[in-house]
Amino acid sequence: MTKDDGAQPAPLPRRKAWLYFRPDSPGIGDFLAGGARRKAFVKYWITDNGWNALHLAGHYSMKLLPMDACSALGARLGLLVMPRFHKVAVARARKTIETLRPDLSLAEREALLRENMKSQGRLMTEFSVVSRIARNRDRLQVEGLHFARQALSRGAVVVAGLHLGNWEIAGAVFRDLGITPHVLYVPPAGRAQTWIAERVRTKGGINLLPPGFAGVGPAVQVLREGGVVIVFCDEGFGGVIRGPFFGRPPYPQGNLALATRLARKTGATICPAYNIRTEGFRFQAHVLPPITLPPETVPRERFVEDMLLLNGVIEPIVRAHLDQWYFLDSAL
Repeated sequence: MTKDDGAQPAPLPRRKAWLYFRPDSPGIGDFLAGGARRKAFVKYWITDNGWNALHLAGHYSMKLLPMDACSALGARLGLLVMPRFHKVAVARARKTIETLRPDLSLAEREALLRENMKSQGRLMTEFSVVSRIARNRDRLQVEGLHFARQALSRGAVVVAGLHLGNWEIAGAVFRDLGITPHVLYVPPAGRAQTWIAERVRTKGGINLLPPGFAGVGPAVQVLREGGVVIVFCDEGFGGVIRGPFFGRPPYPQGNLALATRLARKTGATICPAYNIRTEGFRFQAHVLPPITLPPETVPRERFVEDMLLLNGVIEPIVRAHLDQWYFLDSAL
């Protein structure tokens, strides 16, 4: 604060705990009770299970396809499904593109949106084949692996990940280092989708931490033991982008804040990493130079500066690859 500011800046609110609860399964007593409890029973055991069966059938059916065919099918589905069934999300994406890329013409913005819809579709179908990347390493190039080794040589590492390309290939990248990282994640809404996602991730070489606030304590423990924790620092929550900041005030309750707090609490090095899709089912992963947070004399002294430091690294990457960014359809 300068001498003549006249007032102290308002303190940033502390991060609110996001608690995750798996839905309880209604029992026969709920069915017999009638009313809302019966509706919940029917939804859980009949309606939802119908969708669960379709998701599982689709997942295992697409496993029969070659990798490129499976990915290409997803691209077609993205262009078909999103404009018809996710109109609000598409409208948000248009507005976000207009805000972040005012230099583009209308035609160029629409072309970027189409590529993003294709990317969204690919992500959904590639769950069926993404584990094959470990056996087909010609499809995955890695740049900057020496930066990861440099970070690991210092001890615990917080990997600042991004939702670009297909982040489910992370296990294959870390396998080259002999590392099985832990990840904080948000389970999908459906039970079958959650089962598929968790199965694919654990088989792909990722340890899953408990979702929500329950995962913070285990993450701290992993880091204190010298392990690796992935925190995805770009995020959209409730249809709103919380990271990167894109010129907005720092958001103290998002994953950018969590990543820097974990590093501060445990002395871990932050190592930004992401991948982009080069074509079809082929990717190029990038590991960036590790970040050691500057020292602070009192706790939380550099809280805002830490967030801005990390945001300054990830924001240009996201801006450069909006066509592959998962949260493009969230609002600023």
